[in-house]
Amino acid sequence: MAKELAGTVAVVTGASSGIGAATARRLARDGASVALVARRGDRLAEVAREIAEEGGAAQPVVADITSRVGADSAVEQAVSAFGRLDTVVNNAGVMLVGPFADAPEGEWERMIDVNVLGLLYMAKAALPHLIKAAAGEPRRTADLVNISSSAGRVARAGTAVYNLTKFGVNGFSEALRQEMRPLRVRVSVIEPGNVDTELTSHTRDELRAGVEAQVRSIEKLQPEDIADSVAYVVTSNRRVAVNEVFVRAADQSW
Repeated sequence: MAKELAGTVAVVTGASSGIGAATARRLARDGASVALVARRGDRLAEVAREIAEEGGAAQPVVADITSRVGADSAVEQAVSAFGRLDTVVNNAGVMLVGPFADAPEGEWERMIDVNVLGLLYMAKAALPHLIKAAAGEPRRTADLVNISSSAGRVARAGTAVYNLTKFGVNGFSEALRQEMRPLRVRVSVIEPGNVDTELTSHTRDELRAGVEAQVRSIEKLQPEDIADSVAYVVTSNRRVAVNEVFVRAADQSW
């Protein structure tokens, strides 16, 4: 049976662990050649090896997408390696929580750099290639999938700037969807709830225990659960546009 993404190429950012790594593995199983983008080259090499062992094709791309040059280079390397670009999953993100009044300004800047600017730079660099892919075979459509968060819908004390970045991702995704619709580039946003990833490990030491206590009773989503959502979006028939997917852990109340 033909794989649904056979003959296509995907770029996944933040592909060295968590949702990004799981998504890269899933898209490769569906037939896509995958460019793995992140800063940790050793981790990317491991994900690429796992994909190759399953019969897939993957190319590690070490890049810092928080600069325009880094994002442009990541896209150029992917297209150079595989010849085209059909799918981009903007997954790279960071969550640094704590009361706004006490937060170091460097934490705001880091979240804005990764969650907003990195996503924008990747989208800008990729869109010409996605438009070109959508105009022809094999699918006659292309996909830009932005990974947001339940924090893009629900604001909570202690996550003010993270909320700002993810609410922004949601608004940007909807506006860009409308712009790209006539060109058959589908723009989708996926909003995961609490997922078992490294995200909370970036929290300051004095706050980490409190953050972890808030979610201790929750059976967390697994990265593969979100990868399944991405696969559903990008393997849908071209007549279908899944604009938004909100996925929370069953035990999650917010």
